[in-house]
Amino acid sequence: MILKMESNFLRWLCYATIFFISLTFVRDHHGVSAEGVKPHEAKQLRDEVREMFYHAFDGYMNNAFPLDELKPLSCQGEDTLGGYALTLIDSLDTLALLGDRDRFTSSVLWIGKNLQFNINKTVSVFETTIRVLGGLLSAHLIASDYATGMRIPSYDNELLVLAEDLTRRMLPAFDTPTGIPYGSVNLMYGVDEHESKITSTAGGGTLTLEFGVLSRLTNDPVFEQVAKNAVRGLWARRSTLDLVGAHINVFTGEWTQKDAGIGTSIDSFYEYLLKAYILFGDEEYLYIFQEAYGSAMHYLHKDPWYVEVNMDSGAIVWPVFNSLQAFWPGLQVLAGDVDPAIRTHTAFFSVWKRYGFTPEGFNLATLSVQYGQKSYPLRPELIESTYWLYKATRDPRYLDAGRDFVASLQYGAKCPCGYCHITDVELHKQEDHMESFFLAETVKYLWLLFDLAVDSDNLVDNGPYKYIFSTEGHLLPLTPQISLAREHCSYLGGYCPRNATKLEQKENSKDDHVSGIELGHHSNIYPYHESFPVTGLIKGLCPRLAHAQKYGLSYVLPEKTEREDVKRPKPVITTRSIVLVSDQTVEKRPQEEGFTSQSEPIRSISDGGSSSIDQTGQELTLLESETDDKRVYSS
Repeated sequence: MILKMESNFLRWLCYATIFFISLTFVRDHHGVSAEGVKPHEAKQLRDEVREMFYHAFDGYMNNAFPLDELKPLSCQGEDTLGGYALTLIDSLDTLALLGDRDRFTSSVLWIGKNLQFNINKTVSVFETTIRVLGGLLSAHLIASDYATGMRIPSYDNELLVLAEDLTRRMLPAFDTPTGIPYGSVNLMYGVDEHESKITSTAGGGTLTLEFGVLSRLTNDPVFEQVAKNAVRGLWARRSTLDLVGAHINVFTGEWTQKDAGIGTSIDSFYEYLLKAYILFGDEEYLYIFQEAYGSAMHYLHKDPWYVEVNMDSGAIVWPVFNSLQAFWPGLQVLAGDVDPAIRTHTAFFSVWKRYGFTPEGFNLATLSVQYGQKSYPLRPELIESTYWLYKATRDPRYLDAGRDFVASLQYGAKCPCGYCHITDVELHKQEDHMESFFLAETVKYLWLLFDLAVDSDNLVDNGPYKYIFSTEGHLLPLTPQISLAREHCSYLGGYCPRNATKLEQKENSKDDHVSGIELGHHSNIYPYHESFPVTGLIKGLCPRLAHAQKYGLSYVLPEKTEREDVKRPKPVITTRSIVLVSDQTVEKRPQEEGFTSQSEPIRSISDGGSSSIDQTGQELTLLESETDDKRVYSS
């Protein structure tokens, strides 16, 4: 009965989607968007986006600084995260990207002199990491490097010192039996005894880039290790369908919300798996991504939309498009899976065209705004995917979409001192608030989109390094110190059976805009000319080994201690344990002995021991083939 209902729903959804997108197409070809964006107009739009940034940035500096965020209707400020000039920190690398040396320099020097984190504030680990830590690290890497063209002569690593101090204050959040961090931490006193033990999957699994970069810049592996341990703690508790839920208890490892999706509470977990592999060259992240992505495409993808399902059964529980899903086509471009990205972007953009913005929730069953989810808080995700798809395909339709984004923001969201939240996309009612990510991401991706169409003379597209964008849009370069790219290339695919596969590489052409896998150290868009199947997304990796076979992270649940694919014939194995190198400020709990992370900065397995037991008595065994590459890469 359930299968029949689901089949009928999917059939209806297919027809409804075709009809809905057709209406948008017809309107496009009878309205103002019929004529494509010309080169001279792209330049005008780029300049207009630059003006948008300064309208909001100047509004913040003149009316809200040094408070966290701007209230653009009343031209006042408010502290929303920690009371440490959040919007300024979040805007630093956008200033650098725009080539504003004076404001970038003055902002960096002010922060280095005045900012401190020894404050009695309880903050979100997730938001503080992606906004503040990411902003500090990105600005440090730009300000300290001659090659960026924005080096500050008087700068003496002040932002890096602040970044390390901030992150050490967040380390107590990781003192849990699962290794998955609490959602919040007090910067002066650590985790409150009454702090909730429930956190989101994104909150625990979206720390690897910032923590990993910090480890490599400070030569202290503890940050990278606790972040990786959190990812492994989440992945070890996946369902037999290789799906993860939305919320989990960080002490028991029990899922408290089992809705699996690619949007709210989960989205950037997928994003950081692939980006951590690209940035650091750690193939364990790629293994997890391949399996997680394959399951998402199998169970969540109802072409061109994505739904939420029960992580155990795969049954649809929530047929809703939420605006955070819109990052997914951009991630697919990085993974080389461009065809479904194009279709999904078309569907998502049709929602924007219908309302002028994307609501937080759009019901796919009624083709209407989801009740209680009518707002648009200036989110960047759809614009981000538009930028990546244009970068991959050079299809002018994405410039047309960019023009629509600019028009909507200018006519619907512009306020006296900045840009306002939209509380109702149907009525275009404004709210007196502007998130810092509007300057960190939304206008950044818009500006990059049109600059790419003009001359691409910017730090990202024509700079000294390839860059990975964090989930907050911060620029993290693939420098030798961070990425170890050559070492990564040398062992990529080394564990495959002889003649099983060969690493295929093609020389990048300046005029070749076909998307493939962005491996960063080769080219900006790695030019494979096809979309890859779910298994073996990255050519050169042996598809015969699953993550559990390579790294031994099987299910934590007692009745699922071994996965079916682990039972297949496999190489001779040795058993190893995970050991956490913890900071001295984190008090170790007795029940956590032997159940945390590895002691090496990159490799996930360290010598010694046989297995690890969590506080519920469940065993995690790590397996590694004796024929595997044993080299250890450190920063």
